[in-house]
Order: sequence, then C-alpha cells, then structure tokens
Amino acid sequence: MSFFGFGQSVEVEILLNDAESRKRAEHKTEDGKKEKYFLFYDGETVSGKVSLALKNPNKRLEHQGIKIEFIGQIELYYDRGNHHEFVSLVKDLARPGEITQSQAFDFEFTHVEKPYESYTGQNVKLRYFLRATISRRLNDVVKEMDIVVHTLSTYPELNSSIKMEVGIEDCLHIEFEYNKSKYHLKDVIVGKIYFLLVRIKIKHMEIDIIKRETTGTGPNVYHENDTIAKYEIMDGAPVRGESIPIRLFLAGYELTPTMRDINKKFSVRYYLNLVLIDEEERRYFKQQVRCFHQGPGYPGDRTERISF
Repeated sequence: MSFFGFGQSVEVEILLNDAESRKRAEHKTEDGKKEKYFLFYDGETVSGKVSLALKNPNKRLEHQGIKIEFIGQIELYYDRGNHHEFVSLVKDLARPGEITQSQAFDFEFTHVEKPYESYTGQNVKLRYFLRATISRRLNDVVKEMDIVVHTLSTYPELNSSIKMEVGIEDCLHIEFEYNKSKYHLKDVIVGKIYFLLVRIKIKHMEIDIIKRETTGTGPNVYHENDTIAKYEIMDGAPVRGESIPIRLFLAGYELTPTMRDINKKFSVRYYLNLVLIDEEERRYFKQQVRCFHQGPGYPGDRTERISF
C-alpha cells in the first residue's frame, strides 16, 4: 500500500517469520472464489515484520505513530457498518516522529487465542487479520493481511448410531439407520433403509445434505438454507422387506464444521433429508440433524467433522 502526499510515498508490507514453512489453506471469499491463506490454530504465536519501503529516499515521512493489530471479527452482511470484534490485540511499533529511510519493525503476538473457525457464509463472515497502521494527520496508511484459522476437536466418547421408524399410516412404513451421529469432514455416512410397508408407488429416493445458516437474534433472525449435496440411493419401486444400503462419501462436498451460537451472532448446522418421490411427484421426507467438526486435536491433520 502506498501513501502519496508532500512528495513522499511508502510501501507497507506484513511478513510472517515462518511464511516459508507455514501451511496454507483454501478459503472461500465473499464473491465465491477460493484463495489460499496462511493457516493458524488456536494458541499459536503470530510473529513477523512490518516492512516500510520509502519511494523517495531524500524525503522524510512524518507520522503520529506506527502500530500493528491482530483482530478477530464477525461481520453481518445486513449490518455492514458494525464489526463485532472478539479478539483485539495491539502492538506499538514506533512513537510519533519521522522516517528517513526504509526499515522494518518486528512484532510478536504470543499464544494468541483464536476460539472460532474462519467462515464466509451467505449472510455472515468471521475473519482474522493483521492490520498495520501508520498514523498521519490527514489520512492513515493501512495495510491488512488475512489469515485462516481452523479449530480442532477430539473424537467424541459417545457416537451412537441413529435408528428411527417413520411412515404414513396404512401407506408407508420405513426404518432407517445411520452408523453414527457425528462425522468428520472426510468421513463416510453408512446406513440402511428397510421398507416394512409399501402401499404407494415410490419411484425415486435420495439423501440431501442441507446447510442452514442462522444469523442475528430476537426479531432480527435470518435463516439461509443451502442444499450441499443430493445423493440418489434408489431409482425404482421398492417392495416390502427390501433393504437399501447407504454409502455417502463426504470428502467431495464443500462442508464446514457445525458452528453453534458463535459469539451469540450466528450458527451453522447441517441436516440429512431422506426424500422419497412417488409416481405422482409427491415428496415425502424425514429430516435429521447432524454435526460436522474438525477431527483429532493436533495440527497435523484436519479431519473436520459435521454432525447431523
């Protein structure tokens, strides 16, 4: 970033100390594109340099102080004027004065708390970023650098299977079973569907993964549903006593961990919809909530989970 005025221009750059070795992770931007950012976990130190390069070496740059901030922030798209900061750390790099030559300032934020997963959704964005500021009398020089944070969680001690009977009286009676209730993001959903009574002409059956994003509180609550996947498990009419296996691989879908009441601003939940369609195009469905979350609690492997 450059600042022009009174004959001087400065280029500001934020450089991480471990940039060469630190992993990068893809993350979706607001316009739907994917970009790679440096990846961090909760409790990791964030350190580096703020580099200032003067374009005109024979002229000085006066300033009212130089600082760098580490910020965790939630932005609700319907309330873009207000940014809700849940992490805000500041390091002063230089007192008011002047700069006569290019130089770099070291910084370190030790064992930084990063409690939530980075997230970009339909109505909300949770981001972490570094912001370097050169304070000026007229207008400040500001440079920001986003990072991505992944949360880690341990495997649950209890991860019981789900078994349920549903139906329409005297018309349809089915029993479905899923092997567990919590899944990591690269997991496989394994299950079976049993037809105990079939008196309607079913021609098609599928499982849908539905993502529901909830933002706001009280009267200002917004729900946004997005169908992440449609998986056909049967094409044709079943008969009584028939059993249909389910095997749905999650790795191929764009999933995030389940997020519950994040900073009292938003939630993200996932649902499995079992959908049956008869010959007259009538739809019958049963919805089950599931949870996805990151897997083992160490940075070497990100096996995220979703829970339904």
